[in-house]
Amino acid sequence: MTTPHPRPQLTRAHWMDLCGTWAFAYDDDDVGLDEGWFQPDAARAFPRTIQVPFPPESPASGVHDRSFHPVVWYARTLDLTRPTDGERVLLQFGAVDYRASVWVNGQLVAQHQGGHTPFTADITAALNSDGVSTVVVRAEDDPQDLAQPRGKQDWQPEPHAIWYHRTTGIWQPVWLERVPHTHLQALRWTPDLDRTELRLHARLNRTPRPGVRLRVRLSLRGATLADVTLDALGRDVRVTLPLHFTSMYPERHDLLWSPTHPNLIDAHLTLLDGDAPLDEVGSYAGMRSAEVRAGQFLLNGAPLFLRMVLAQNYWPDTHLAAPSPDALRQEAQLVKDLGFNGVRIHQKVEDPRFLYWCDQLGLLVWGEMANAYAFTEDAQTRLTAEWTEAVTRDYNHPSLIAWVPLNESWGLPNLERDPAQRAYVRALYHLTRALDPTRPVIANDGWQFITGDVLGIHDYALSGHALRERYGTHEALQRSLSSVQPYFRRLLLDGHIRDGEAVMLTEFGGISLQPAEGEQWWGYGTVQDSAALLGKYEELLSAILASDVLMGFCYTQLTDTEQESNGLVTAARIPKVEPSALRAINTRPARSVPGEELLVIHHAAHDALVERTSRTTLE
Repeated sequence: MTTPHPRPQLTRAHWMDLCGTWAFAYDDDDVGLDEGWFQPDAARAFPRTIQVPFPPESPASGVHDRSFHPVVWYARTLDLTRPTDGERVLLQFGAVDYRASVWVNGQLVAQHQGGHTPFTADITAALNSDGVSTVVVRAEDDPQDLAQPRGKQDWQPEPHAIWYHRTTGIWQPVWLERVPHTHLQALRWTPDLDRTELRLHARLNRTPRPGVRLRVRLSLRGATLADVTLDALGRDVRVTLPLHFTSMYPERHDLLWSPTHPNLIDAHLTLLDGDAPLDEVGSYAGMRSAEVRAGQFLLNGAPLFLRMVLAQNYWPDTHLAAPSPDALRQEAQLVKDLGFNGVRIHQKVEDPRFLYWCDQLGLLVWGEMANAYAFTEDAQTRLTAEWTEAVTRDYNHPSLIAWVPLNESWGLPNLERDPAQRAYVRALYHLTRALDPTRPVIANDGWQFITGDVLGIHDYALSGHALRERYGTHEALQRSLSSVQPYFRRLLLDGHIRDGEAVMLTEFGGISLQPAEGEQWWGYGTVQDSAALLGKYEELLSAILASDVLMGFCYTQLTDTEQESNGLVTAARIPKVEPSALRAINTRPARSVPGEELLVIHHAAHDALVERTSRTTLE
């Protein structure tokens, strides 16, 4: 199976993978800058090695030191010739946690703040003419800086409650690309289902000279949908592409992207100087819409019940980094195999290669920011800047259908009484909607709802009866919104009156198996064995699926993660119950979307027809 490019939405045929062995050093006294560790001779003397992109806290890194080390250094020598034909050499970083500085041959070429978002360094001018160059990276990640967007990385020496061992430094791919002097830098795809059009905003790295043109070719399963060439009159090139598509089906199932039909449009873009190609990149897009209207979540204009699972996407041997590119595919496939149609990535901006597989496999995603734990001007500025980069990076992925900038009032300790904190929540909602008006936004998921398109509720009640009493009907929901505090917090603030938001139970369950003596444990309830776990899961799901008002759920959680033992599978991704049994429960029709019962009947009839046809053919 083909491994996706580290940046699947803008690929080039030729790139150099820089993952692997690097020199490595701790700088606990923070003397490296003063002593010039960024100079090649000093960097070559780093005393350790590390396997990039695995964080030094992880076993896979070869370092496996989980104690506090706020500053780390990396170095690698490259055999790389400086281009003489006007080409540029770009050094790409998927993510470095948290502040990164990069030198090439002692020259500072990039600085970036934000542990989950990518950055690029043009290193052309810094390369040595003899073909040997040294890249040095300094990463600063203060484990006790609570204003830093850190998600579930613990600020204490050992993990406690629901927090995990840290991920410091490089944890996503590092690679090199040679590009022409004028090249494509970013692409933004926006589908218009009503007009069967795809809008493109392409950005170049610089203003092109006269005569430069952009050719855009779109295809679906080999059939050409559009082929347009236009003048590139500036750095920003915008074009609307009507899709030449015909279908026998009015629903256009063979064009639109959905979990059952994850159709992806292949894009090939060529920057031309006259007839000569300057730059060529690959990309893709999905024709789909996602919105909330009149209390329903709509995908491609039709109501859809969200069946999601909470995923930390954390691995014992590699932490936030994936063990391999294929592990990201396996994680997405696991969610599908268990009968879920979506995944909520929790307190982590996930590797774009995971989103690529969600696009390919048809798995819906809620994108969530890693939150800070303090409310200060610095914390607001840093989270807002990194969140802006995350939304921009992932805008093109059709699988991503909602944004969650804040979870459970994390970093907002006085949200109920502090006007500034409430203004911050509203500001993040409106900022996200401004950056991306095409997706719903859940401003603060879990409780203390102020504004948003989805009213997400976290309720770890351990009986189906309790869930029915609280969310079974519109009347029950209204009582719960006005009086029930599932986790000692009000569900609505400021006397909020519902205005068409979809209501979803976005965290519930969290059930663990009875731990062995001395085994780490964290969960919201405990059962004795796998049969009891399946029974309790079915009890809770049955109550949710019978609700008149809930438009979706998100079960806590997919995998055991460190001391959190409440996964449906172990940390090694071994199922605790039979996957087919979970799938059968998860795919039952939901009362709040009556059309689902018709789909079940339709699919059953289709399967029976296929079986009869196959039997007749064999006879």
